[in-house]
Amino acid sequence: MAPVQTLDNKFVENGFGKQLKPSSKSATYDDVAENYDGQYRFAPIQEAQVSRAMIKRYFETMYDRAISDVVIVGAGSAGLTCAYHLASTRPDLKITIIEANVAPGGGAWLGGQLMTPMVIRKPANRFLQEISVPYEDEGAYVVVKHAALFTSTLLSRVLAMPNVVMMNATAVEDLIIHEDHAGQQRVAGVVTNWTLVALNHDTQSCMDPNTITCPVVVSATGHDGPMGAFSAKRLVSAGLLKELGNMRGLDMNRSEPAIVNNTREVAPGLIMAGMELSEHDGKNRMGPTFGGMIGSGIKAAHEALRVLHSVNVVEGKVVSTI
Repeated sequence: MAPVQTLDNKFVENGFGKQLKPSSKSATYDDVAENYDGQYRFAPIQEAQVSRAMIKRYFETMYDRAISDVVIVGAGSAGLTCAYHLASTRPDLKITIIEANVAPGGGAWLGGQLMTPMVIRKPANRFLQEISVPYEDEGAYVVVKHAALFTSTLLSRVLAMPNVVMMNATAVEDLIIHEDHAGQQRVAGVVTNWTLVALNHDTQSCMDPNTITCPVVVSATGHDGPMGAFSAKRLVSAGLLKELGNMRGLDMNRSEPAIVNNTREVAPGLIMAGMELSEHDGKNRMGPTFGGMIGSGIKAAHEALRVLHSVNVVEGKVVSTI
């Protein structure tokens, strides 16, 4: 191989030709200027540096999270609340969130009928206090001035946690289902693909997926829709559930406590939360009130910890019970 030759302060030459010189993290750029009178100047950059910065981190993350401690499917209000509570309670856990949409947040960017205020029944307002979201107290319930204030705050808190990774624009196409040490069928991870690939299987030749192995999956994909109630429907087609209960009509007073109190491990290794549970169990919908989603997310985190405390895990696989 030819020796490395310095060409200038930006490039070096080796046996593979002219290459970008790695930048020094300690370098200073005296020519940058934050001047808004027409003299704003950025530090120099090469297009390849941008590509490599993204590729390196993204695929290192995929490599690392091929084995996770908990995978949360769906980054709506229930899934994000679960991630926050789980990650803050157990900062040692690798928590991976898979979200099919480009924009996470599910239906929590608005209230009802595209209006902006968000209504949350007590005692779920305590979670708002925990994440510092202001609200107006109306007695039995509170009102956040814009649903996006809740969702953006929660999202930023979750993503700032070092043990949480989110892969959005990524769909769960299937569940990994193994026969476990006790001979029962157990959900042992998720099968993933980029959402644009998942939506185009009928237009292209076979495009195989990827996998993430984990001892616990929390599914919070919402009620039936293009990507909704995915795990509930897959349990039926996989023979682990006879039939869907199907979501019942709107009743706020019945729905929210039913969703929170019944958030649980619906199949070995699979915890179901939020509106997806209404499709699984045949519970009422609650419409534009979000306390049930918060409570269900927190309950799902408790259930995940209960499962993790009850099993021995090796390389992401449950090998025995405790």
